[in-house]
Amino acid sequence: MTTLSPHLRQATPVVAVRGEGVHLYGEDGRRYLDFTAGIGVTSTGHCHPRVVAAAQEQVGTLIHGQYTTVMHQPLRKLVDRLGEVLPAGLDSLFFMNSGSEAVEAALRLARQATGRPNVLVCHGGFHGRTVAAASMTTSGTRFRSGFSPLMSGVVVTPFPTTFRYGWDEETATRFALQELDYTLQTISSPDDTAAVIVEPVLGEGGYVPANRAFLEGLRERADRHGFLLILDEVQTGVGRTGRFWGHDHFGVTPDILVTAKGLASGFPLSGIAASEELMQKAWPGSQGGTYGANAVACAAACATLDVVRDEKLVENAEAMGDRLRAGLETVAANTPGIGDVRGLGLMLGTEFVTEDGQPDSATAARVQRAAVDEGLLLLLCGAWNQVVRMIPALVVDETAIDEGLRAWSAAVETGTSAP
Repeated sequence: MTTLSPHLRQATPVVAVRGEGVHLYGEDGRRYLDFTAGIGVTSTGHCHPRVVAAAQEQVGTLIHGQYTTVMHQPLRKLVDRLGEVLPAGLDSLFFMNSGSEAVEAALRLARQATGRPNVLVCHGGFHGRTVAAASMTTSGTRFRSGFSPLMSGVVVTPFPTTFRYGWDEETATRFALQELDYTLQTISSPDDTAAVIVEPVLGEGGYVPANRAFLEGLRERADRHGFLLILDEVQTGVGRTGRFWGHDHFGVTPDILVTAKGLASGFPLSGIAASEELMQKAWPGSQGGTYGANAVACAAACATLDVVRDEKLVENAEAMGDRLRAGLETVAANTPGIGDVRGLGLMLGTEFVTEDGQPDSATAARVQRAAVDEGLLLLLCGAWNQVVRMIPALVVDETAIDEGLRAWSAAVETGTSAP
């Protein structure tokens, strides 16, 4: 009898048979409030009628038109729609299937455009599981161990993680930028540095937001030294943080933007955006792929962007994120084992700590499991899996937020009182 790999273990015991909005329904008939959104993928909720209709129509017309062989209308339309929301100047696009592929495409473009070998990555970042992407990932050894040698040319520099350092934002940011300068002086010369890549909010690294001064510092150094700034918006993009792009909070524009996850409401689609001038510096034959820009995925992405705009889901993410965060902070104020609540918009994490302030992965796991019993699906993140994260679909409303907070409060009480 064949089985799935034993390492493909689910975070919850739920066997989902149907999804609708912010809810999943198990084969046992129980309804669960899904605050995982497929790890931030189902941005418009499960089976949004407009996304379903667009995909169904496209399936009956053209399923796959390989985009280096023929052009198709959903791709043309998606390019136009993204042009309405991308930062000014990022007017050239290349599409793939996954976030890892997009990150690697961004790296390849940066190296080819600059002729430089090295890439700076921020400590705690997650960029994927393929070899190059995993080589750039420092959010946990589980993503990069056991298949060395990893890709060379990766240099790690600090991220201003205030809670871990125990510093205020200004001190942590000053330290991170000073260490970046030291790194450029001692490890990777600017003449050898092609790019720096960073998430506006660390994802697997524990839902830690960047800040304006830090990203402005990266932008200034990239401009001064002639390397590129790549922003990995795989998880933070398409409204997740209460702005369309996570970097919109900080007023800094990248040279290359990476997007995936919520772009197509669950259909595999990713991409990078850059200026046409920069994209032209890619070497011939370096961009392509069999399934990239699949016609059905592109149609779903167009419908997703329409729903996000028409239903004002970016604004909803900001408002519901404020409501959710206020509730999480209330629970934290009454729970000694919670060290921090942080994030942006509908991308929020709660970090559990021991009495001496160390990461408490055991309690975080108990709370996450207890939440399932309360009908609330959640995920863990952080280097020790000590952070419970909440990433509900952008369509979440006040009723669902309040329902989730009631379940969370009960789960925290259960999880923190257990031996």
